[in-house]
Amino acid sequence: MSLEEYFNGVQKRLPVEAERVIKTLEDTGPMNKEDLSLTAKVKRAVLDHVVMQLYALGLVDVSTEGKSKICSLTKLGYDFLNLKDAV
Repeated sequence: MSLEEYFNGVQKRLPVEAERVIKTLEDTGPMNKEDLSLTAKVKRAVLDHVVMQLYALGLVDVSTEGKSKICSLTKLGYDFLNLKDAV
């Protein structure tokens, strides 16, 4: 299975909110979950589930700064966006 085929399968399984989260992180850069929730227009409870799915796939990294969780795209996340946009 190629990476492109894998990403196509991933895209079909992810909730629609995942694309908004990934696009927001691409456009805005790393952000805390509160700001990400507001900017991506994803409810906070849903955002937590989406971020964990994206984290498990290696598309998003989550780091801690004080009490905040900072989300950012990984290199694989950028590759996912590039392949998705190419299709």
